[in-house]
Amino acid sequence: MNAWAGVAIAGTLGGYALVSARLSRTIVSGPMVFVAAGVVLGPLGLGLLTLGKDAEPVKVLFEATLALVLFTDALSVQSKALRRDDFLPIRLLAVGLPLTIALGWLFAWLLLPGLNIWEMALLGAILAPTDAALGQSAISNPGVPAVVRQGLNVESGLNDGMSLPFFVLFLAAAAGHESAQGPAEAFFRALVLSAVLGVAVGWGAALALRWAAAVGWVEGQWRHILVIAAAMAAYGLAVVIEGSGFIAAWVAGLVFGTVLRSATDTPRSAAADPQRDLRDTAGLAEDLGGLLVAVSFVAFGAVLLDPALQHLNWRIVVYAVASLTVVRMLPVVAALVRSGLRRPTVAYIGWFGPRGLASIVLGLITLEEHIPGVETVSAVIAVTVGISVYAHGATSVPLAARYAAWWSRMSASMPGREGAAVRNRDKRPRLGFRGHLAEQPPVPGEP
Repeated sequence: MNAWAGVAIAGTLGGYALVSARLSRTIVSGPMVFVAAGVVLGPLGLGLLTLGKDAEPVKVLFEATLALVLFTDALSVQSKALRRDDFLPIRLLAVGLPLTIALGWLFAWLLLPGLNIWEMALLGAILAPTDAALGQSAISNPGVPAVVRQGLNVESGLNDGMSLPFFVLFLAAAAGHESAQGPAEAFFRALVLSAVLGVAVGWGAALALRWAAAVGWVEGQWRHILVIAAAMAAYGLAVVIEGSGFIAAWVAGLVFGTVLRSATDTPRSAAADPQRDLRDTAGLAEDLGGLLVAVSFVAFGAVLLDPALQHLNWRIVVYAVASLTVVRMLPVVAALVRSGLRRPTVAYIGWFGPRGLASIVLGLITLEEHIPGVETVSAVIAVTVGISVYAHGATSVPLAARYAAWWSRMSASMPGREGAAVRNRDKRPRLGFRGHLAEQPPVPGEP
């Protein structure tokens, strides 16, 4: 990477940090600033950062970022919340996610005739995951009903990992003879073996932390580092067996968080507070993940979006817009039939399904496979994420405020299903830049 590119990226991050609180109250989001800076640094601008000469560093950056984000997102998901009253993420993941992939394939068949059936399915899987960081105000605004905030939050934390098996299968099928593994073997290594490794790493790391904390062997700062080490170990072991490091990291995060939260009655474990351990250990990983995400959006603007803008056509643009509207919203409507949620709530949930980091990284992996339609697939992903960054970033603050005002008026007379999770609000975490572990501030008017 050009030294001047590093200076420019550092300047962008530092400059945004200085005005971040001010910009958080406007329609200008962090990803919007970072992507714009990337376009300026790319081939259309200064030419300081290009995929041709910086491919390997960019690949390492994207993959490390996604592995850490998958681990920390999964870490924060509480299975008890899903069983208790969070009907929303269950519906969005069990019904909405498969329908989104299927509808993405259908629109690719209608609009992108140069792709074969597996490339169309691959595109649907890559653009199915959502990224809460691109519409942060939509789920951090305390005036938005807790069940909606929590539902979108949990959906974003889980659908990345749940999309990965579809991605692995479709990529292996699309690569055909180009792939060293057949679809069945690739799927087995990615889903089964990688998941087993993730369980082993997450379980072992969490138990080791609880034991070390109970006997007083671990210092506070090293609890933070353990999270990063566990994510790295899960990812690396899966890569060694030619599986999916992302699935391993995601499963490891789920298991790590579950084990660390679980309470036992033994005196030794009682000396440690599992909830406190989880909050403490996740701090550094969350902050590091936020930094890597910011740098990744700069790199995305330079090496993926910038080249895609040079080869735009109407089919790519129409598919990108459809992916963010019809392909997202129709499955949400189908998933929330008879849920008791009002139309404004369904529309709000349907709109805030931004595409971000997971789609970028999966698109870059696809680019390396040299499948026949890779240029079209890569361009569609880049344009879709690019539009999402600005469309969802610019609308998250005003739409969240408008929806919160509507909810405030409606809840006074007709509470509805949107208020189902209010009673558990004080027990729920709040979304940070990439995390989910800070305490939720009180909401005016809620009991």
